[in-house]
Amino acid sequence: MDIQLYNEKTFEEIKHIDENGTEYWLARELQDILEYSKWGNFKRVIEKAKQSIETTEINMFDHFADVGKMVEVGSDAVRRIDDIMLTRYACYLIVQNGDPRKKMIALGQQYFAVQTRKQELEEKEFGELTEEQRRLKLRNDVKGFNKKLAKAAQDSGVKNYGSFQNSGYRGLYGGETAEDIRKRKQLDKKEEILDHMGSTELAANFFRITQTEERLKKGDIKEQRKADDVHYNIGKKVRETMEEISGILPEELPTPEKSIKQIEREQKGLKKK
Repeated sequence: MDIQLYNEKTFEEIKHIDENGTEYWLARELQDILEYSKWGNFKRVIEKAKQSIETTEINMFDHFADVGKMVEVGSDAVRRIDDIMLTRYACYLIVQNGDPRKKMIALGQQYFAVQTRKQELEEKEFGELTEEQRRLKLRNDVKGFNKKLAKAAQDSGVKNYGSFQNSGYRGLYGGETAEDIRKRKQLDKKEEILDHMGSTELAANFFRITQTEERLKKGDIKEQRKADDVHYNIGKKVRETMEEISGILPEELPTPEKSIKQIEREQKGLKKK
């Protein structure tokens, strides 16, 4: 495998996304990837990373958050262990302070340096995008994560993917199925529902999809009904969050005049000119 691809695949596989759509890594998982066998040794690297932030005006606690989790220690006994939630920037600082003789430290330095800069540019660019450009970007993101969700669903015992998808839609849209949404938006059967959503509605569906995939990846769900329930409940949670924050439900959002495919055709025409 290409080193760059291996590099990205390794660190992306342990990335998490919280209920606000914010990405984070867990120190215990990063410790394993970076080949530190002892938590005490890795904790010293983390402390060095924290010290490097103290000379700046950046709030350290925005990037290093102490958390704990329960783990099994045998004979049905569990105990609490310390862990730390890390932002991408925190991971970057950690690998910069790690043992340079370790191959994964070198790979981590490359990955987090590139990805941190890429994230900064994307956030700047996204704020400057038009509504149509935002829709195109989000639609592409949704398409990619839908493939990941399909794989996670299959691994979780889903045989009827249509039922699984409708469970997510019903949670997010207050009981509406894909067909109900299609009728409300006055679309024919050949048109993709997601191609007829504005950026806010696409973002809500992106969050539903990523959080469901994240939950199913835990591997403890192995039957259709439970997977459907997970998708429904996450969709419902996103709906409740939207109502709480903006007071607007997804079905109340306007359907754009142009579909994603229309915008893509127009852009291709402009490029040819």
